[in-house]
Amino acid sequence: MRHLIDPTDLTIEEIDLLMNRALDIIARPKDYAESCHGKKLATLFYEPSTRTRLSFTSAMMELGGQVLGFSDARSSSVSKGETVADTVRVVSCFADIIAMRHYKEGAPRVAADYSRIPVINAGDGGHSHPTQTLTDLLTIRREIGHFDRLTIGLCGDLKYGRTVHSLIKAMNRYEGTRFVLISPQELRLPDYMKQELEKDGQKNFVEVSTLEEAMPLVDVLYMTRVQQERFADQQEYERLKDSFILDEAKMALARKDMIVLHPLPRVNEITIGVDNDPRAAYFRQVENGKFVRMALIYTLLQWKKETNRSNRECVCAEEKSLGCPNDRCITATEPVRHLAYRDNDGILRCYYCDHAI
Repeated sequence: MRHLIDPTDLTIEEIDLLMNRALDIIARPKDYAESCHGKKLATLFYEPSTRTRLSFTSAMMELGGQVLGFSDARSSSVSKGETVADTVRVVSCFADIIAMRHYKEGAPRVAADYSRIPVINAGDGGHSHPTQTLTDLLTIRREIGHFDRLTIGLCGDLKYGRTVHSLIKAMNRYEGTRFVLISPQELRLPDYMKQELEKDGQKNFVEVSTLEEAMPLVDVLYMTRVQQERFADQQEYERLKDSFILDEAKMALARKDMIVLHPLPRVNEITIGVDNDPRAAYFRQVENGKFVRMALIYTLLQWKKETNRSNRECVCAEEKSLGCPNDRCITATEPVRHLAYRDNDGILRCYYCDHAI
């Protein structure tokens, strides 16, 4: 069974296949209009979503399939205490494929372990958001034409921003990619993610403290909002929420062929004056999300009989009296095994959320 839980679940060749299929869907939509006739997508959204949930719904409908599920966990048996594992075992009886968003990191990986149908991670806490990354990649492909030797500026909430973490994992596999990290001290990229940006002892990133420093350097500027829902301290959120705002004056410092992406929703981190700039690609990015999710649903249903690949050789952390220290991890609230794996540097990490143990 093939799932998409993390961007690295797909090889570069498989990403290219999905990009090409999405482009084919754009060029020949009628050829795919009934390709999922009789199939059902279950959208299990444990936290609010507009773009992602509607994008999945629209994608399945345009493929000729149907959609069921919930957009608020309080309206499901989750409110009675049902676990993720039990929910997906039940939903597997009704649907052919699942798209899950959850506020706990690692929840979709738990779902994949117990599901009899493909599971797509539609965002898990501050951890990962692989279908947004595929959306970003399709937008870069359509706007720039290639993925290699690009400088990517990542601005805003780099600590909790799951879209940022997923994009780093995907783009870091392409030759010559460099990153410019633009954030306040309090929202800098986590150390475990920085370790992914070091190859052969060399860093392929720089950290800057202002947008003005970054604008002349980047081919792609990826803006993110400072996410209120990720803060336990409301005062801290209020202090940081306006840290970085992209406006017309800053855009004047950028290259003429640079593009601006944003996973949306935005609050005020991009002023409306930027919207009319041809380099502002974020609304074109939204539409690309529908096309790439159509390609993904279509492809995963074709791959349904394939074995899910994993480069993680897991050990039981409980045997070593170890558990995940991340209180945002699904292991903190649900009765799942505390599994771990060793990364390329030999560091023991949580199987579900990748946090160092």
